[in-house]
Amino acid sequence: METPYDWLTIIVFAGLIVLFLQRSQGAPRDHLWQYLVAAVGCAVTNYLGNEAIKNSDWIYHAGAIALGVSTLAFIWFVLQPFSNDHS
Repeated sequence: METPYDWLTIIVFAGLIVLFLQRSQGAPRDHLWQYLVAAVGCAVTNYLGNEAIKNSDWIYHAGAIALGVSTLAFIWFVLQPFSNDHS
């Protein structure tokens, strides 16, 4: 837990865990693979970000930021964490 990428991806991953645990109670509305996609997105974002800091490479920073935003968009649009639909 040394870089901002570590902290940000752990925060997103923790939120993903809470969402999964909350949604595992009741009728299924998500698939497990959707959480796997988001978790892998967090892991790869963290890896790219840490490599960017280690090597001072702006291309890795750009990739990490793009993948991080894409992962958040995936969570927002596919998993819909703030949806009130309980069906």
